[in-house]
Amino acid sequence: MTRKHWSELTPWQRRTAVATMVAEAALAGAAWTDLALRPAEFVRGRKLWWALVILINFAGPIAYFRWGRRT
Repeated sequence: MTRKHWSELTPWQRRTAVATMVAEAALAGAAWTDLALRPAEFVRGRKLWWALVILINFAGPIAYFRWGRRT
């Protein structure tokens, strides 16, 4: 698999890449906002650890929303 430069991508591939980046950034932003506003007693584990986990592409924010929050 060879890496392509942005200029080599088709318009459809560019739109898909941008949409994916926006979705990932929105999901991470929502997770960080929730983490920052949620009291520590309603978070499973340390908040710093979850803040770092959220950095992991789509998997981190999804993991936080699934397993990191106490209701």
